[in-house]
Amino acid sequence: MTDTRNDADVAFIKALAELLRENDLSELEVEREAPEAGSLTVRVSRVLQAAPVEVAVPAPVAVAAAPVAAAAAAPAAAAEAPEDPASHPGAVTSPMVGTVYMQAEPGSPAYVSLGAQVSEGDTLLIVEAMKTMNHIPAPRSGTVKRILVEDGAAVEYGTPLVIIE
Repeated sequence: MTDTRNDADVAFIKALAELLRENDLSELEVEREAPEAGSLTVRVSRVLQAAPVEVAVPAPVAVAAAPVAAAAAAPAAAAEAPEDPASHPGAVTSPMVGTVYMQAEPGSPAYVSLGAQVSEGDTLLIVEAMKTMNHIPAPRSGTVKRILVEDGAAVEYGTPLVIIE
C-alpha cells in the first residue's frame, strides 16, 4: 500500500511542477490532508532568470572645445565593458531572492556610489529576504564601477548587483 501512496505523491508533485511551469510561477506550496493517507506538505520552486537592471548615470558635461574627444572616448569605453554584467570578474551577485536597499533607512546616505572606494567586507547594499535585512559585503577591495540595481528592486539568486574593479 505504501507503493501506491508513494506513486500518488510523486504524481501529485509532478502535477504541481507542471502547474508551476505552465503559469510561470517561481514557487508553489501546498498542504494536503487526507484521512487515509495522512498529511503531505509540498513546496516546489524554481529560479527565474531576471534581466539585470542598470542604473542610468548622467554623463559629465563636456567643455565646448572637447566634444569630439568625449564622443571618441565613449565608444572605446563601451567596447571595453563586457556585455553580460554577470560574467564580469568584478561582479558581486545576489546570494538570495529579495528586495535591494541601497541605504540603511530612507533618507540616510547610500552605502556606495559610483566611483567609491570600498574595502573588503564593507557593506555594499542590503537584500531584504523574509523581513531579514542581509548586508551584502564587498568580496574584495576596489572601486565601484557600476551599480546594476535600483533601490527597492526585486532580485533573484545570482542577479549581478555591483561591479568592483
